[in-house]
Parts: sequence; structure tokens; C-alpha cells
Amino acid sequence: MNKIDPTNIRRSVIAGSWYPGSEGQLRKTVQGYLDNVEKEELEGELVGLISPHAGYIYSGQVAAYAYKQVDGASYDTVAVISPVHRMFVGRFAVTSAAAYETPLGLVEVDTELVEAVGREVTLTGVSRDNEHSLEIQLPFLQIALGQFKLLPIMMGDQDLSSCQKLGTALARALKGKNALLVASTDLSHFHHYDAAVRLDEIVLEHVGAYDPEGLANDLRRGKCEACGGGPVIAVMLAARELGANKAKVLKYMNSGDVTGDRSQVVGYMAAALYRVKD
Repeated sequence: MNKIDPTNIRRSVIAGSWYPGSEGQLRKTVQGYLDNVEKEELEGELVGLISPHAGYIYSGQVAAYAYKQVDGASYDTVAVISPVHRMFVGRFAVTSAAAYETPLGLVEVDTELVEAVGREVTLTGVSRDNEHSLEIQLPFLQIALGQFKLLPIMMGDQDLSSCQKLGTALARALKGKNALLVASTDLSHFHHYDAAVRLDEIVLEHVGAYDPEGLANDLRRGKCEACGGGPVIAVMLAARELGANKAKVLKYMNSGDVTGDRSQVVGYMAAALYRVKD
């Protein structure tokens, strides 16, 4: 890792709340989730993952189904694409910091790949952000992979055109690179358990069928919900340009399965995108 200016670090905004705040407890928690999961044997080469982004007590075990696929693997760069929940950033945003910090240490931003994507689409640099959905993926990646650089992009616009533009930009920047794509999303929010499952099944079907355009259409029409629907579609499109032609939903649960409260739940999915040669 290059020497990082300590004044140019994106400090954690969720350590101690959304996930444990101490290195030891965070490492134990993430490793525990990973140890509970058997790695799914895919029939091809992994290109991308879809992972939820709620607090670890709610969605951490589902996220582990995604990250088990890369446990012990090695990637030079991981592109994490997230939605934006509470701030205006324009169409696409990226931190202007040199690294993200979690209790497990620093994750260096891959400035070369940020610049490569920025030549294709306009990226708004943000000096400060409170976006949890990108940061919450990092401890799993740090435990599973060890060292890697980060291409962190937050989507302010999630319409299909934005997804297509970002997907193409990502594919061009990552072509020939030893890189992993990650889409950060939760599914339906605050419906009764049965209604949530019906909504979420539509997302799962589109992902499993590798149908990002159909997913975009049903999200637009309100037939299903995903707060990171744009990141999922953009990553599926980018992965497809990089050769991915199959997807597998690895796990689905919602918060009702964790807490027992089925009155208002949030849905969580883990999925893998991969390349199967003819």
C-alpha cells in the first residue's frame, strides 16, 4: 500500500453501530459469519457479487454467502457500487479521499481506475460522505481478501440509462484487470413478511435469469423494490460485458427471519455473477 496522508482518509461512519467498532470483535464477527457458510461451487469463473447492506446483525449472515465465494482469493481491485441514501451527489459520486478506514485498517482507493471510469462518465468527488451501503461491504472484503485496492462508486441516479453508462464505463476500465465487481443492495422495505417475499421473488427471478433489463423495467413499474437496484443492474451489465453469462442467487432472507418480527421487514439477497465458457 502506498503511504496514505492521514488527513485524506474517509473515516468510518458506522463502526460501533452497524458493525462492531473494535478490530478484534469485527474480525470475530465477520469470520463467524463466513464459517457458517459452505462455499457454493459455481460452474464458471466468478466476475461479480451482489451483497446486502443492512447492519450486520440483520444481513451479515446473508452477505457471508456472497463473500464466501472469494474467501482466500486475490484481487488487485474491487469495484463496489452502492446507492446513495441521504445526500445529493449528482449522477455518480466517488470519495476524494485516498483510502477508506474500518477498524480492520485502511483500504486504498484505486485512483487510476477511478480516473479511467471518470473518462467515460462524470464522477462527482465528495470530500465527506455518510453512505453506509458502500462502507459496510469493506470488512467482509478485508477478511476474505486481505489487501486490495478499491474502486468505490455511489449512484445518485438509478435509471436504466445511468446503469448502462456506468456498466459500460466499468467494463472498459476493468477489462483485462484482476478485479471483482460488487453491487450493494437491500430489497423490499417495511412490508409484511408475506408481501415482502412476493416482491423480492421478482428480483430473485430476474437476477437468477441474468435479466438486468427486465429487473430495471419491473423496478421502474413498482413491481418489486431494491434500494440498490441501480448498482445491481450496472454491475450485471458490466459483468456481462466482461463475459459473465450466468447468475446464481446464493441466499435470500429478510429481517423477519432474523428477529421474528414479521410486521415490517427488509429483504436481503446474496448472488454471484459468473462466466461459463461454451
